Amino acid sequence: MTAMARKRGEAQLRMPGVDPLLLTAVLVLVGFGIVMVASASLHLGERQGDAMRYVDRHLFALLLGAGTGWLVYRTPTAWWHKSSTVLYFVGLALLLLVYVPGLGREANGALRWVAAGPLSLQTSEFMKVFIVLYISGYLVRRQLEVAHSVWGFIKPLLLLLIACTLLMLQPDFGTTVVLLMTAFGMLFLGGAPLWQFAALLALAGGALTLLVLIEPYRLDRVKTFLNPWEHAQDAGYQLSQALIAFGRGEWTGVGLGNGIQKQFYLPEAHTDFVMAVIGEEFGLVGTLLVIGLFAVIVWRSYAIGHRAEVRGDRYAAYVAYGLGLWIGMQAFINIGVNVGMLPTKGLTLPFLSYGSNSLIICCIAVGMLLRVRYENQLAGDGREGKWQRA
Repeated sequence: MTAMARKRGEAQLRMPGVDPLLLTAVLVLVGFGIVMVASASLHLGERQGDAMRYVDRHLFALLLGAGTGWLVYRTPTAWWHKSSTVLYFVGLALLLLVYVPGLGREANGALRWVAAGPLSLQTSEFMKVFIVLYISGYLVRRQLEVAHSVWGFIKPLLLLLIACTLLMLQPDFGTTVVLLMTAFGMLFLGGAPLWQFAALLALAGGALTLLVLIEPYRLDRVKTFLNPWEHAQDAGYQLSQALIAFGRGEWTGVGLGNGIQKQFYLPEAHTDFVMAVIGEEFGLVGTLLVIGLFAVIVWRSYAIGHRAEVRGDRYAAYVAYGLGLWIGMQAFINIGVNVGMLPTKGLTLPFLSYGSNSLIICCIAVGMLLRVRYENQLAGDGREGKWQRA
């Protein structure tokens, strides 16, 4: 063994499971998120008598997320595999809790939160992880069926349809899209024939289009998306202000804290539209940096998953692939909404947006990825190679 390989092995023993690139990207996004939540919310806190109100809550959620992520990291993937189906039904039960009188909380016309003491639990966030665990388990048990049988491909989607129906009743169109795209992507990676995947994608696209057409407010969002400036004083106000923020930022931005859109014009600047604040205050450079960091997270998720697949643990591999798909998909949709590429949806930007539930679930995802990485290291045989470092 070379001296470099020996040093790398010693470092892995001191920091088991740590993927330097993945952890660096996550920590930079989280740290940047704290700064941007502060920048976008101090004026809101001042109006409520406490300038640090949202920052303090964000930090508390980050503390909870770090603790939960550590517990997940300490849990073997074999336990997640064994419990994946049960956890999926736990997720369905959590989605039903919002309809229990006295527990469900409504905000902005959506019934998505459950009262949990001083906190509000957004149960749909947990389903994002549970669906990854469930589909991963199904692919391990039924991979031949998925690859060679239409019924094997459809069966897991029937349970997914139940979850999506409950989400649409809240309504939560954005999370429904993320769940569907994540599940479809995992089934494709699991060996589903391309024609089945394409047919199902077309069917899902038709169903989502129908859901848009039957709800006037969703149809208005699509019309607004196509020409926001025509509706700049009503339905297109938020998107128009976000585009103005990006325009003001130009190449390098107006400087941290100097943005004006967040203070007077842009609603939800610290949650769904934090990327517009980044675009205004840090310009194209800051925007591309954030996109690059998400690309690193997705890349490392797939590298970790590939190494798990090489060593024969297909469940851990699918979990890593699924988490990378979910994080990448949600980041793409949120950024796409901010820059006017997609119709407006109520989705947070992972690791960056204010929102305790989203931040905690993102920390759980990182804990799982690092656990898979750790088990990859435990299964290593000491040989150096391209994927040994994953």
